[in-house]
Order: sequence, then structure tokens, then C-alpha cells
Amino acid sequence: MISLLISFIMLIAGFFIYGRITEKIFEPDGRETPAVAINDGVDFVPMKTWKAFLIQLLNIAGTGPIFGALMGAVFGPVVFLWIVFGSILGGAVHDYICGMISTRHQGASIAELSGTYLGQVAKWIMRVFSVILLILCGVVFVTSPAGLLDVLTPGWMNGTFWAIVILAYYLLATLLPIDKLIGKLYPIFGVLLILMAVTVLGGILFSGGQYSIPEITLKNLHPTGTPIWPYMFITVACGAISGFHATQSPMVAKCITSEKVGRTVFYGAMISEAVIALVWAAAGVSFYGTTQLLNEALASGASNVVYEISTGVLGAFGGILAIAGVVICPITSGDTAFRSARLILAEALHLNQKQIRNRLLITIPLLILGGLLTWFAIVNDNGFQIIWRYFSWSNQTLAMIALWVATSYLLRKREKPWGSLLTALPGTFMSAVSFTYILTAEEGLKLSTAIAYPIGLGIAAVLLIIYIICFIRHFKKADTK
Repeated sequence: MISLLISFIMLIAGFFIYGRITEKIFEPDGRETPAVAINDGVDFVPMKTWKAFLIQLLNIAGTGPIFGALMGAVFGPVVFLWIVFGSILGGAVHDYICGMISTRHQGASIAELSGTYLGQVAKWIMRVFSVILLILCGVVFVTSPAGLLDVLTPGWMNGTFWAIVILAYYLLATLLPIDKLIGKLYPIFGVLLILMAVTVLGGILFSGGQYSIPEITLKNLHPTGTPIWPYMFITVACGAISGFHATQSPMVAKCITSEKVGRTVFYGAMISEAVIALVWAAAGVSFYGTTQLLNEALASGASNVVYEISTGVLGAFGGILAIAGVVICPITSGDTAFRSARLILAEALHLNQKQIRNRLLITIPLLILGGLLTWFAIVNDNGFQIIWRYFSWSNQTLAMIALWVATSYLLRKREKPWGSLLTALPGTFMSAVSFTYILTAEEGLKLSTAIAYPIGLGIAAVLLIIYIICFIRHFKKADTK
């Protein structure tokens, strides 16, 4: 219990202290934002700060900090440390810098920013990589709510039926102006996501001792012996740091009316997501009592675990919240995933998105591909797990690339290049995580840890050395001015 309370305090302090440091390094000013300068009534639409914050929270969160945190909790309360430090030093910095750089480049996507700061090859790689990630994300967040609705509704309303319904909603959310559907529904759903976390936490804390939240330990409690490195850092993505956020921050960057609200909207939304992740990680380890029982429960699906915890802690009211949350929250990440994919492809194809015809030309093929992958996930027993694993790895790899893009920006644009350490250090860490994972994982090269660990860490070390060389060059340039 004490560890959890300290974790909450650290997250709040992180927003006010490290968030302020991040803001000072970036130096937001009073220049005109894309929402005001372009304002096309479709994607570039000025919004109030509180609304932009809630939209950003729903965009990046959904059930990510719920499912990821529950699966991460199988490693034990050590997951609290990754959620806290990963979000303060990595995730929130990542989201803020990506959003703010986009603001200064007319709302450009992470793919276009990669081309500007890492070169044309990087731009094309990121165009392909980010679109694939976004489609996988959209599929993940179709399959999970469709699966739960399949269980709760009459037999003729099966998973396929609900997947079609959700994809039809995605079509509307991807095509319509951002303030017409997303802008009206997301603030309400954002409050629901927060309410779920608050009530579940309250039910656990005031259970009369029925549930006990363990204190932090560095011991790996995973019942199958899965190593913490690098698997926990891949599993808990949306609660600590997530490359998916690099595709979402530019979307909201098109809507903020001042650079000076960036810390609240981008850094603040990530810290809020981390708080939600902490709640569900604590709920997982306390409700089931042991990581063995939690792991067994997750075998039936993360959606079912959320439902069991909510109803077990809060009764019928919790069941209503769980159903609403597990159905609505993933959908609110899936729709913006496809919307972001549309925007990235529109940039690459130079198609003006103010015209509905141009939006349809991109959206229809995206949803057809998403529908085919969703069908694969539904008809195959382990289809969802396969797609989730690839999504998780590509998610963290995108975070790694986005952090190096941000590092290049900070090196080039500041008179004092030491500010680039803000993103270079977490970039190096995520490089080690991503490369080590793909070298050892079942869906990767399946190398032994004796081989994979040195190679993964070696690649990260090479990237760090390249950064140090660039740092020295920029430092000398800045010193001669």
C-alpha cells in the first residue's frame, strides 16, 4: 500500500518538476499554432485546453494502460517502478516533445518529422512502419470489445457482427471533422476512463482488508519464469512509454491554440495514463492474490479479467463500468489509430483532406485491410495474442525511433545541445529493449539470452556513441557562436 501511495506522489511530482524541466528545454512561445494558422475545419480545428487534454488522454489510453498493466502485473509489484519512472522520464517526455515538434511543423506526422530530422530513408521507413502499427492497433481495439460483446449479447450478435459494427463507426470517426464526433464524445469517455480507475481503487482501498496491495520488490514473480528484461518493458507499453502516442500527439497538435498549454495536454495526459495503469496493476496483484492466479485469469482474456475485478470489487455498478470501459475505451483508440493512418498517408500522397473524396480514397482501403486482420484474429484461437505481440514490439520500436527524432531536433535547434540528453537517454534505453526483445522473442529470431542480450545492448551502445559524436559536434558549433 505504501509503495502505491509513494508511486502516485512521484507521478504528480514528476508532472510539476520534470514536466517543467522538459518545458524549459523545449521553450514554448507565443507563435501561432497550426490550429489557428490553417484551421481547415476537418483536422486543424481550434479546441479548448481541457477538451484537447481529454481527447489526448483517450487517444493514447483506451484500454492500453488497463490491459498492459494487468499483463505487466504478472511480473509482480516491480511493475510499479517501470510505470512511474518510464512515464516520467520517458513516456511523458516522448509525448510532449513529439506533440510540440509537430506543432512547429504545421501539424506534421511522426513519419514526416523523421524525414526532416533523420533523413529521407527514415521518413519512408517510418511511413510504412507507423501505418502498419496503426492498423495493428486498430485491429487490437476492434477484437477486444467485439469479444466481450459476443459474450454479453444474444447468439446471433457474435464477434464478427460486432466487429463490423465497430468498423462502421471507425469509418465515421476517420472521415468526419475531429470536432463533430471525437470532439463531442471523447470528453465524456475520458471522464468514464478516469471514473473507472478511481472507483476500482476506492473499492480496493476500502474493502476492509479483503484485498492487500503488496509492496514493491525487485523480485521477478512471473509464474512461468519469463524474464523481466526485456519482456516487462514491452508488455507494459501504454502505461509507461508507447510509440503509438507519437502518432496521436500530432493529431492533437493540430488542435491546441497555444504552445504554452502543451505541458498540460501532452505531458499531463501521459502522467494521467500512468496513474490509471498503476491502479489496474495494483488491482491485478491484489484482487487475485498471486501472480499465478492472475496469469491463469488472463488466459481467458484481459477483457474478462477487467470484468471480474470490477464486479468483484464494485458489484453490479462495477459490472456496468467494466462493460462500458472495456467496450468504449478501446474503440476510442482504434478510431484515432485509423484517423492517424489516414493523415500519414495523406501527407505521403499529397492529398488535401478537406475534400471528402480524398478522405474516402485513403480510409476505405485502410478499413478493408483492418477488417481482414480482424477476421483473422476472430477465427484463429490465438489470433489476438499473435497480433498483440507484434503490436507491442512495433509500438516500443516506434517509441525508440520517435525519441531519436526528438533528440535530433533538440540537438539542431538549441544553442545548448545538452538539452538533447532529455530524449537521448530514454532513446538509448528503449533501443536496448526493442532490439533485445526481437532477438529473443517467439515472434522474433528466438536467440538465446546469452547471444541476444550482448547484441541488443551492443546496438544500443553504438547508437549512444553516434549520439555522443553528434553532441560533441553541435556543442562545438554552439560554443563558437
